[in-house]
Amino acid sequence: MGYNSNSKHLIITFDLMDLKRNTRILGIDPGTNFLGYAIIEVIGREVKLIECDVLNIKKGFAPQEKLEAIFKRITFLIDKHLPHSLAIEAPFFGKNIQSMLKLGRAQGIAMAAGISKGLEIIEYSPKKVKQSVTGNGNASKEQVKAMITSTFYLKSDITSFDAADALAVALCHHYQTSNGINPGTGGNSWKKFLRDNPKRIAKR
Repeated sequence: MGYNSNSKHLIITFDLMDLKRNTRILGIDPGTNFLGYAIIEVIGREVKLIECDVLNIKKGFAPQEKLEAIFKRITFLIDKHLPHSLAIEAPFFGKNIQSMLKLGRAQGIAMAAGISKGLEIIEYSPKKVKQSVTGNGNASKEQVKAMITSTFYLKSDITSFDAADALAVALCHHYQTSNGINPGTGGNSWKKFLRDNPKRIAKR
């Protein structure tokens, strides 16, 4: 499910000092089957969601074709939205070496696409992204997605974890490079979110 700038209620306002104006960030959650991407724009004290979606390359693509598709999509997004920087999530260390190698290639080609367009490339660990966005470095994907939905006042959840993760990466970079309010500060944001949204708590 994609979101674009025609949607309503996608702006969050900060009450601190002015931030760097007209800054766009491309967030990437790399993957060899599904690659999440998101564009946010910082305008003064506002952060606006421009686009958030997933590149589906799971079926019908040879390994080399997947890398080509990633490169083309990211360069297309850069040409379309003209972001100033590309923030990407670093691969996690798993037990499956082959999966790690494939994921590393996907991340590398995404970074190469950004470099080819002269963008600043910043890498964040999954733990750093979760800590920055939710206040909990061990937050689940469900918690990250729910927090993103709440932060941008979306009327419905982003259905894809990959898209939500990409948006979280972009938002993490914004928090790390500006004086904007970071909802992860102090580790209380997730508690506050649950307190303000009791219906989102799954009862088992």
